[in-house]
Amino acid sequence: MAFDKIDITFKEKLILESNDQLDKCEIAYETYGKLNKNKSNVILVCHALTGDQFCSGVHPSTNKKGWWDILVGPGKVIDTNFFFVICSNVIGGCQGSTGPSSINPKNGKQYNLDFPVITIKDMVEAQVRLIDALGIEKLFAVIGGSMGGMQALVWGALFKNRVNAIVPIATSYRHSAQNIAFHEIGRQSIMADPNWNKGLYNEFNVKPSRGLAVARMIAHITYLSEYGLQKKFGRNLQFSSSLSYRFDIDFQIESYLKYQGRTFVDRFDANSYLYITKAMDYFDLSNRRGGLSNLFKNNDATFCFFSFTSDWLFPTAETKTIIKSLNSSAASVSFVEIKTDNGHDSFLLKEPEFHKILKGFLSGLTKKLGL
Repeated sequence: MAFDKIDITFKEKLILESNDQLDKCEIAYETYGKLNKNKSNVILVCHALTGDQFCSGVHPSTNKKGWWDILVGPGKVIDTNFFFVICSNVIGGCQGSTGPSSINPKNGKQYNLDFPVITIKDMVEAQVRLIDALGIEKLFAVIGGSMGGMQALVWGALFKNRVNAIVPIATSYRHSAQNIAFHEIGRQSIMADPNWNKGLYNEFNVKPSRGLAVARMIAHITYLSEYGLQKKFGRNLQFSSSLSYRFDIDFQIESYLKYQGRTFVDRFDANSYLYITKAMDYFDLSNRRGGLSNLFKNNDATFCFFSFTSDWLFPTAETKTIIKSLNSSAASVSFVEIKTDNGHDSFLLKEPEFHKILKGFLSGLTKKLGL
């Protein structure tokens, strides 16, 4: 890797939902703040699809601010003067945790497509091992947006005795057919790239850059809102005052999407994109035995959900479905819908109302727990 990562390697087998296994599992993670004496101030921050463990400060590879630097840090909403924040790269990722670009201990070569298909639950099982290894019995909270929110929900459903509060943001209890469709188009664009070489591109010292860039462009559209796109770009031309009448960049939105695709391929692995999107597509808590209501019975954790009015990737209706199940299970639930034009990406941006309410929730929980 291009940075000095903090990691833990587990030699014990990690049995996956597919009944396959990882004989050796490495978890790369970062911490922010200080752990108190009784280890009761720990917040686990879970990242989204293209995120990583560098949620705050300066990312060592890109030299840009961490993906949630706006929220995590000294004096910020998730205040590292008080909280000890842990953020780990999910298994299947490409920032140090075991994934398709890691070395397979069975043959000394990169896994590539020999890496087993993983699920959101598998990601959380690896996180549980990390928390155990750090000697932490119970988390103050698990917080995450999008795919990170899926991880938070798994913590709340399957590891409810290990966490006081669950904060799922811009997420759902399952991936919809529409979301699966967008992911499949992205995966097909990667696999159609002649440089993909059936997932063995590393052996040929090439990258399926065009396919991965297109996948990112497709996905990025779903992170925004129609109104937000129109307001920011409209039909504004990029380089001239008239149409080119060629297949060049004419519109600002075209230039913006190409930039998003181009910069993405420099920091993300194509095979990791395949595996992580598939994990999201498989996610459906309602398919577990007994359904959603049974899944959250006798749950003492406090839940705080956030959704955004212009998020059509994970609309508020999805959040309300799981809230009904939690209410029927007599769980402690609060819910806030934030009015914004910023679409799904709102959880990553400066949204004052969202930040104010999240800060208030954490402050209230701190007093309730007597910290």
